[in-house]
Amino acid sequence: MKSLVIDKIGHTTFRDIPAPTPGTGEVLVDVRHVGLCGSDLSTFNGANPLVDLPRTPGHEIGGVILETGADVAEDFAPGSRVVVIPYTTCGECPACLRGRANACQFNQTLGVQRDGGLCDRIALPADRLILNDTLPVHHLALVEPLSVGFHAVSRGQVSTDDTVLVLGGGMIGVGAILGAKARGARVIVSEISARKSETLRKLGAEAVIDPTKTDLAQAVDEITEGRGADVVIEAAGVAQTFRLAVDLAPFTGRIVYIGYAKGEVAYETKFFNLKELDIRGSRNATRTDFDAVIAYLEQNGHLANLLISKVFKWEDATQAFDHWVAHRDETFKILIDFGKDA
Repeated sequence: MKSLVIDKIGHTTFRDIPAPTPGTGEVLVDVRHVGLCGSDLSTFNGANPLVDLPRTPGHEIGGVILETGADVAEDFAPGSRVVVIPYTTCGECPACLRGRANACQFNQTLGVQRDGGLCDRIALPADRLILNDTLPVHHLALVEPLSVGFHAVSRGQVSTDDTVLVLGGGMIGVGAILGAKARGARVIVSEISARKSETLRKLGAEAVIDPTKTDLAQAVDEITEGRGADVVIEAAGVAQTFRLAVDLAPFTGRIVYIGYAKGEVAYETKFFNLKELDIRGSRNATRTDFDAVIAYLEQNGHLANLLISKVFKWEDATQAFDHWVAHRDETFKILIDFGKDA
């Protein structure tokens, strides 16, 4: 069978690999759609320190069950549609023992530390699959990236009384926007791409501010009548926004970091104490977050359609990363369609 491989920086190619068979406790999934993630793009650009090349990318996967191995529950019947949870859990590290397996110390994410889903078929443990026959099949691959933003909202303990400032309007930031809106919060977004701004407003952002053209702190102050944003969610992953989150957070505010800056970040730590900030990291997502996203998309499928910027047929998938590089300021999500749904 075929897989798409990032074999060197800035280049992808198809390779033939052995077709998998499901082992004990595993399910063979016929891959239908895969979303490309920012981490995949970083791998393509040679900027992902967690990845060794060559690597098959892809951890945003929707598919259909083909067959099951031994000791798999009858619910996982052939023909059922599934969303893939792409993370592993060791069950023994401090995070797992505390019931927070999404932050497993030894996690290996599909497409990052191990080969991912850009292939015809993939065998996965049954407990890494969520059965779902209600979402449109092309929306299944949107669940994982949105769940990352929903998890950040959960980490920030966002409530209906909060104003949330999201720094970065890419796909992970979109997950935070939708997650905050689902909890009844007010949302402001900082995003430099004018082409994304209209869509971000349609998704529920009250205001979208370009910090290169407008004083962000002043704009947030005006919108919130001097209160500031109760929760600041950093979804850009650059040093400037890491520091900006601390500057913009009000006294006793909450900060959640989803991305991570590629280099060291210098802070004036006095603001941590003076403002008595709650600063939290956010990694991956929990099953609860996946379920929340699925419930949201079941009620708001029209919004999901706004997020699909470009669809490539499987046979044209080698063009996808080059397209994203050329159209980054207007791209939310690129999907690879394996053409098996007719």
